[in-house]
Amino acid sequence: MAEPKHRIRALYTDSTVTVYQAYAPHIGLPAAREGRFPAAWKRDRMTWIKPSFLWMMYRCGWGTKEGQETVLAVEISREGFEWALENACLSHYERGLHADQAAWKRQLRHSPARVHWDPERDLRLQPLPHRSLQLGLAGEAARRYADEWVVSITDVTPLAHAIHAHVRDGDLDAARQLLPRESPYPLKTGVHHLMAS
Repeated sequence: MAEPKHRIRALYTDSTVTVYQAYAPHIGLPAAREGRFPAAWKRDRMTWIKPSFLWMMYRCGWGTKEGQETVLAVEISREGFEWALENACLSHYERGLHADQAAWKRQLRHSPARVHWDPERDLRLQPLPHRSLQLGLAGEAARRYADEWVVSITDVTPLAHAIHAHVRDGDLDAARQLLPRESPYPLKTGVHHLMAS
């Protein structure tokens, strides 16, 4: 069965959902060591979290891009993740969903979170026809993320490198075996407006 164009796929449990971020080692390593973001992590800047491991690999080049050498799996409360979705605005104007462009801009200005959909990636980091969620957190959402929602932070850079090595060797089956098991995330009613084209 074909994937719907927009769907959140994630590694999740009854109480948590795993999202990915990549940082320079001076932020990523202490975060993983202490299970919380260090003082150098700016709570007043927008931060983007991604439930898709492969989209994160595309973004950070398997942990090789400058400033993104440490790949983190951040397990956060589902309650927090769902709060962010409920308080999010699409990052682009959608005719029919917003009254007009000015209404969308107003909503964007007042929303602590924003939703952006990007083409999902395969193991070779080529775009797929369906899209993957990026969730931008600012203001209250960024502070809640760092200070309330985080359950654990794990350095998954070695995993990223191991999967990448299999891909380079052409052994996609071995690479696939190591991928986090992401499945469709059950959305609460009230956030389906975020699934727009």
